[in-house]
Amino acid sequence: MSSLLVLGGARSGKSRYAQHRAEQSAGPLAFIATAQAFDAEMAARIARHQEDRDDRWHTIEAPFDLPCAIRQASKTHGAILVDCLTLWVSNLMLAERDIGDAADALATAVAACAMPLVLVANEVGLGIVPDNALARRFRDEAGRLNQRLAAEVAEVTFVAAGLPLTLKRSAA
Repeated sequence: MSSLLVLGGARSGKSRYAQHRAEQSAGPLAFIATAQAFDAEMAARIARHQEDRDDRWHTIEAPFDLPCAIRQASKTHGAILVDCLTLWVSNLMLAERDIGDAADALATAVAACAMPLVLVANEVGLGIVPDNALARRFRDEAGRLNQRLAAEVAEVTFVAAGLPLTLKRSAA
């Protein structure tokens, strides 16, 4: 595995699938977390995810500078798992950062990463059109990022109900 984008809805099994794929790599593993615990429910969610990982995993928190975290992790780890790009987009929007520039930097870091790299993102464009401008902008930004990275990576898998569906697999 070189680079993989795992897409799916909430509670689709995408994170579990992504972790399983990353764990097929040898050596220490980097988990790059973009989530921030702003409330008790999110803190509990993060703790559950951490309990699912064994001692091969090293967690790196990167709510904003994801490209830098990928570059740093690629120097010392056998594989990298980023979970999740959708929260990263939320973080950037709330901080009023330029998402286009950030997406460019991320695509460059993904392309340059020599280690196996697994990226997780929600597919948020399958539902109804949101009723407010902020939610529509979020959906659009997340969708554009997913498309951008899907073009960059070697493999794209969509997970629904815990079942993976390969959307793209580049010839080795």
